[in-house]
Amino acid sequence: MLSCRRRTTSPLRMLLQLSPLFYCSNPNLLFSTTTTTTTSSPSPISRASQSHRPLFLFCNNNIDPLSSSSSSSHTQSTMTGISRCFFSAPIIEPNDDPDPAPEDSQSLVVVSFYKFADFPDHAHMRKPLKDLCQQLRVSGGIILAPEGINGSICGTRESVERVLGFIQSDNRLKGLRQVESPVSPEDEAIHHGHGHSTSSPLAAGEDAPFRWDHVRVKLKKEIVTLGMPSVSPIEKVGTYVNPRDWNALISDPDTVVIDVRNDYETRIGKFKEAVDPCTTAFREFPSWVEDQFQVSDTDDELSKGKEIGPNASTKTQEENPEKKMPQRVAMYCTGGIRCEKASSYLLSKGFKEVYHLEGGILKYLEEVPKSESLWEGECFVFDKRVSVGHSLVQGTFKLCYGCKQPVSDADMESPEWEYGVSCPYCYSLKSDEEKERARARQRQFEAWGIIGGPDKGRRPTSSQDGNSIESSTSTQLSDSA
Repeated sequence: MLSCRRRTTSPLRMLLQLSPLFYCSNPNLLFSTTTTTTTSSPSPISRASQSHRPLFLFCNNNIDPLSSSSSSSHTQSTMTGISRCFFSAPIIEPNDDPDPAPEDSQSLVVVSFYKFADFPDHAHMRKPLKDLCQQLRVSGGIILAPEGINGSICGTRESVERVLGFIQSDNRLKGLRQVESPVSPEDEAIHHGHGHSTSSPLAAGEDAPFRWDHVRVKLKKEIVTLGMPSVSPIEKVGTYVNPRDWNALISDPDTVVIDVRNDYETRIGKFKEAVDPCTTAFREFPSWVEDQFQVSDTDDELSKGKEIGPNASTKTQEENPEKKMPQRVAMYCTGGIRCEKASSYLLSKGFKEVYHLEGGILKYLEEVPKSESLWEGECFVFDKRVSVGHSLVQGTFKLCYGCKQPVSDADMESPEWEYGVSCPYCYSLKSDEEKERARARQRQFEAWGIIGGPDKGRRPTSSQDGNSIESSTSTQLSDSA
């Protein structure tokens, strides 16, 4: 006969009541985990016991583990002893975590990715992609266009992988080109805390600008703006060069190395001997190429050795030997997307050997040891890190939120530097009115942590006579401006 004792004062009694097993002093009885009780949700013990194998259940008859009068010194040892009877699986001691989470389950990663693809229905992906990012707390910026996708996102590894998996569920976007970077402790705090740091929340760049604490999914004509949608890497593209093979290529004297980034990027770092086009935006690159090299609008004209001059007159290569096309061109950019599109443009203009760095500077800095590197300086990135160095560690540059350009510690010692307003690179380009607006914007951010104040996006409150009332804080800031 099964003898069961029921007492409500013992913690072990409560534990057993949550289990599909009953306590019994008879060691000869067999119990199956199919036995049920009238309890609610199963405990960790019951979850571990779902093997449907007969289990021996017994205890030391000299010690009643269900007795509330038992000493506390016996309780833990008895529970452990009983648990060794409950399970044929490995025993979980009282201090063990039954389901330990991976060490990096909450650590953040930044993944930059892109893919050129024929994607005319790109707009259909915007809402479900944004909803998924918000649900998983993945922040960053993503651009969708008829020519593909371009983005940079931040989140836990599991969340980021789920977002990338959703994107690649569309067969046209499979095989995303990705570069992963670490996240600084400050950026982790911003992400996990749903807030801002002491840095301004303004965008940091033109190609894929984003801030850490929210996600933006934009629809555009191009995933990287060259201003020529007809140039398609899907149809023709240069030769990809692995970072490990890059040094040998650019060290060849017959190779012309071109940095296709903007002047504020090249100012803080570039490869040795690289040509700097000094452009302020990627859309200026075609004009620079046409001015620098002897190119034409059609392959027929190019094969005849003609160039369309600024006055619509033709000039032969013999008349302009300094503008002759180089035998070999190698291009690079931050993550690979701009030089990939630039390679398609050069091929359309008649260049024969066009190479570009696969994965861009970021992949090179990640894979090539500093002792072997031909990179000089730091690499500007379009997010809150501002710049990175070898092994993708965060760099030393900060951002001027007046012009979104990188500034060094020396730049911030200049009298033209004013936090959130101007720096030596934009001070002379801004009017007094623009600087004053920037100061007012910075005061708003410092006061409320958001541009526009706490009532941004809300309807203004009205007084009894129907006039709009501004908050006192807002009025004070306006007066001080």
